[in-house]
Amino acid sequence: MPCVVVDGSMLECPWGEGPRQLRVLPEGVESNEKPVATVEHCVPLVNIPSFGECISTSNPEVIAATAAAGGVLQPQPCIPVIATPWMPGVPTVMLNGLPVLDDTSICECAWAEGVPIRVIESLALEIHVP
Repeated sequence: MPCVVVDGSMLECPWGEGPRQLRVLPEGVESNEKPVATVEHCVPLVNIPSFGECISTSNPEVIAATAAAGGVLQPQPCIPVIATPWMPGVPTVMLNGLPVLDDTSICECAWAEGVPIRVIESLALEIHVP
């Protein structure tokens, strides 16, 4: 059963160096004394952090650096490019008029090559959503 996602929940991008924490500012609803996330908590470098170095061959910075290195893959600093909210969220549970985020939702980075950013640990294990 899906779980609600809160501040500090762990995210993973398959093209980054490793998991990083989601950041959610307090909005009045908490679980485990942590603010609950909505589908709109997808702002790069505010909610979704840098994942360190990016190795996606769709990232223009990686493409340019790799070309300059004679085709040897050159990781570059990750700056997520998020164009849409988390999907699908939980449309039956709203917070400030927005669906809450659950741990089955995904978020697309423009450089993700079809493999989304995902929640790997929700930190709100006792709260389940329908």
